[in-house]
Amino acid sequence: MAQASPASVFQDGKIFLGKSVKPEYLELRLANRHGLITGATGTGKTVTLQCLAEGFSNAGVPVFAADIKGDLSGIAAVGEPKDFLLKRAKEIGLDPYENTAFPTMFWDVFGEQGHPVRATVLDMGPLLLARLLELNEVQEGVLNIAFRVAADEKMPIIDLKDLRSLINNISERSKEIMSKYGNVATTSVGSIQRRLLVLEEQGANSFFGEPALDVKDFMRIAPDGRGVISILAADKLMEKPRLYSTFLLWMLTKLWQTLPEVGDQPKPKLVFFFDEAHLLFSEAPKALLERIEQVARLIRSKGVGVYFITQNPLDVPNTVSAQLGNRVQHALRAFTPQEQKAIRAAAETFRKNPGLDTEQVIKELKTGEALVSTLENKGEPSIVQRTLIRPPQGRIGPVSPEERRGVIEYSPVYGKYEEAVDRESAHEMLTKRADAAAAQTAEADSGWGSIFGGPAQAGGKRQPTSFGGQVAKEVQKSIARSAGTMIKNIIIKSIFGGRR
Repeated sequence: MAQASPASVFQDGKIFLGKSVKPEYLELRLANRHGLITGATGTGKTVTLQCLAEGFSNAGVPVFAADIKGDLSGIAAVGEPKDFLLKRAKEIGLDPYENTAFPTMFWDVFGEQGHPVRATVLDMGPLLLARLLELNEVQEGVLNIAFRVAADEKMPIIDLKDLRSLINNISERSKEIMSKYGNVATTSVGSIQRRLLVLEEQGANSFFGEPALDVKDFMRIAPDGRGVISILAADKLMEKPRLYSTFLLWMLTKLWQTLPEVGDQPKPKLVFFFDEAHLLFSEAPKALLERIEQVARLIRSKGVGVYFITQNPLDVPNTVSAQLGNRVQHALRAFTPQEQKAIRAAAETFRKNPGLDTEQVIKELKTGEALVSTLENKGEPSIVQRTLIRPPQGRIGPVSPEERRGVIEYSPVYGKYEEAVDRESAHEMLTKRADAAAAQTAEADSGWGSIFGGPAQAGGKRQPTSFGGQVAKEVQKSIARSAGTMIKNIIIKSIFGGRR
């Protein structure tokens, strides 16, 4: 039986995936051509994701992955040599099979199970924010005006209170800004404010703010040369699926905008696993789909590989699916016509194997088995093979709360993001502007009061009159005389009707 040592395969620029009629590998130089892991619930997608993450880490490639169920957190702990894992290792020729823990950092948008992850509203941008708020085209237009006004008037939009204050401000100034920016409909402003309230109630205040995430913290190498695996606690985040998908798309966009062009590399600079990927594409408007396609196409040149994990291969639009060269297909069920269509579609995406009825095999795959096709040579897909996926080296299952806390406190970024910072931004600037305007109005009112109210009195005694006060007194007398004459004329006219 062919032998495959984890140490040798990683050093040779390949990740050992498992064994079919031959050992199956993922070539690191082609790993940034993206990938797709699909299969029904319970067929082994999470274990495959863990094996890939371990492989990249061993090869010195940092990894980011969302942990939907909490199971992936076990990668931070040493795995247990259980009988079924030892049996699989023997079947595929993985000898020696060694268990180990991997360098890990835990993250959490809500700051409960990992380092807090924050972004500014400005970083999120109007397109992604409009999707998060489920705005229509007119409401999105008002949001774009708010961002443009903030840019022109140099007001940072950091958190949701900044955005709320800014939306109120442009509503109050709608007539003033209409000619330059366009119409600000009152109904749209009200809708946006209501959606912001809903977003705040969902806990989004934890996400929007500072210190904002530095994506370079996802690209760390451990002292032993392995890539650090960043795990996002997403169990609670998944209760707000739109926030989850928008957050991960923001991260991809941030990487794309931040990282320099590097071209083809011997291995990726970062690999990004996007679990429950169907949430990204569900009900996405055309502009957003175009953004996703653009990011997926161009981020490859930044040295970043993106791997989508979902149940049904039809969840991913064709324009994106065409860019996913490395594929692992676990079992699918065929109880409905739609499911049968999905199986047929999945089978047709693979390079045909004359010795396999791919469509039939997809329905017969056991847990831990998958159809595998990776890019090879000059980037062409390999012939699809029925493959036994290798057992992971880390723990299968979650870490305990105590283990998680230990990993967090030992992290190289511990203390960097834990405390929120609230610096002066749009909300404070607009508040100061409103206070200054109110003070100016009060001062003007006070000036007119001194003119019409006469000299100030203190203790019932008349105070000495200054030159300004004397002038005010004379003006007051003049106005009083004019007013008296006017009243007298009105009375005379009312009695004599305008006759002399």
